[in-house]
Amino acid sequence: MTTAAPVYLLDASIYIFQAYFSPYNNSVDEAGQDLSAFVGFVQFLMSLYRRERPLTGAVAMDNALFTGFRHALSEQYKSNRELPDENLAQQLDFCARAADALGWPVFASTRYEADDIIGTLARRSRDTDINDAQGGVCIVSRDKDLAQLIRTEADVLWDFSSNRRRSRADIERELGISTTLIPDYLGLVGDSVDCIAGVPGVGPVKAVALLSEFGTLDGIYSNLDKVAAMPLRGAKALANKLGLFETQARRCKLLATIVEEPEGCSDAFANASIADLTLAFPSLNEFSNLLEEALVPKVQIARMSEALVRLVEVSS
Repeated sequence: MTTAAPVYLLDASIYIFQAYFSPYNNSVDEAGQDLSAFVGFVQFLMSLYRRERPLTGAVAMDNALFTGFRHALSEQYKSNRELPDENLAQQLDFCARAADALGWPVFASTRYEADDIIGTLARRSRDTDINDAQGGVCIVSRDKDLAQLIRTEADVLWDFSSNRRRSRADIERELGISTTLIPDYLGLVGDSVDCIAGVPGVGPVKAVALLSEFGTLDGIYSNLDKVAAMPLRGAKALANKLGLFETQARRCKLLATIVEEPEGCSDAFANASIADLTLAFPSLNEFSNLLEEALVPKVQIARMSEALVRLVEVSS
């Protein structure tokens, strides 16, 4: 019996920036300009293709920095980020085009983040009958927020760099809550990486205790009078603090909730079918032309093109 193949959904930015900041990846073009992000991302895509031979999937690009709908909800959201400089912006464009040349469907939006694209594609792949023959979704990322999308026994969150694959059971064992409650959890504890404040003084232990007792953030606020009686240290003060920061907690949950059904969205990902997630055969000509346009050194072009030829031959 053959193992069903998953739908691979790639969080591109994680691996682009990992390559960009890696001290072990020092690539430059023929003019001496940095190419680390582009070359590292291409190597990641080829390595994944070689190991998994994916049939369906997509690459989600993050083009919504400072333009996404969450910034309208909170000025602080991801305020620790900076727009890419001209060199990095060019590399990001090359990365998207490289993924396309290697056969991956590529999706981006200026309103929705890569997480939302992945969330929407995951939902749409589950909603189609063909997913009965699939092995769930494999979300390739090390972003813990995406764990909320791991819903079925077949779903996996895969940190490619450390080769750590976590199932729904793994994640729920680590956190102590259902994956569906991760937005509620982050509404309470916050997320310093994305500048989501949460409720001051509420850490993981208290958040898990509250959600275990009352089910959801709504459940907590519907039973705020009962929080003070919980067998928790400082329960009375906790109840008061929750009441004081209710608006913030609810906003933080909204910021942390990945969109799965974008309303009134005309971006391609919002209406993608499983057919739109079918990988195409890699185009050696398109790939080689892109490497030349990016001014990749000739020796490196030959090496990368040869690697792609070997991949294509094995897949044929």
